[in-house]
Amino acid sequence: MKHSTASDVWLAKPIYDDAETSYYEGLAKASITPLANEVAKARQRLIETRDTFAGDSSLNLGAVKLMEKMGEYEKVITQILDRLSLLEKRCAQMEQTAPKADLPKVSTSKNVPVDCESEGSDVDLFGSDSDGENDDAAKLREERLAAYAAKKSKKPALIAKSNVIFDVKPWDDETDMKAMEVEVKKITHDGLLWGSSKLVPLAYGIHKLQIATVVEDDKVSIDWLQEQIESIEDYVQSVDIAAFNKI
Repeated sequence: MKHSTASDVWLAKPIYDDAETSYYEGLAKASITPLANEVAKARQRLIETRDTFAGDSSLNLGAVKLMEKMGEYEKVITQILDRLSLLEKRCAQMEQTAPKADLPKVSTSKNVPVDCESEGSDVDLFGSDSDGENDDAAKLREERLAAYAAKKSKKPALIAKSNVIFDVKPWDDETDMKAMEVEVKKITHDGLLWGSSKLVPLAYGIHKLQIATVVEDDKVSIDWLQEQIESIEDYVQSVDIAAFNKI
């Protein structure tokens, strides 16, 4: 049986075992977060490095120091993770208990009429010497306005009128043209004024009555007047407009 030499004995094994135990305990306590996953990966790399150093006895001393540093880093990382977890819990509690802040309502301000009399009652902007002068000026202005309005109201308004000449034709040469003229002039209406008339020869001893009239456009319709003349059927055969002029 061969005796084991110092090079065949793994003297640092207890240290590695303690480090491995701390590693798995840290995994059990750590929260499952992206940061914890990165820490777990780093630890796995350290363990793989440890296994690499295990086959070489000359690197045992460096591995021991490395594992000591790793243990210190694990403690610091564990503390950071614990604090992060506590901070997350506090934030969640604050979000649940914090009252929701109501946004201030913007009130649409309406234009408030300014009481000029109350605000400017003590200030004379125009520097008048006395209230009597203002009263006299106001009265004078009112008198001038009233005089202008009265003058304007007396001015007669323009009335649109038309001058129309009708050709009134009888049935035959036996029609009494004097009686026809009398019947035509019997047509009366507000705004209708008959003018001069004359007989104009046509043919075969037949004459037509040519009569002038002045009408106010707003009161008398030319079509209506023509229909009224045509309604005198005992004397009138037809009516034509010989001339039409605006006055």
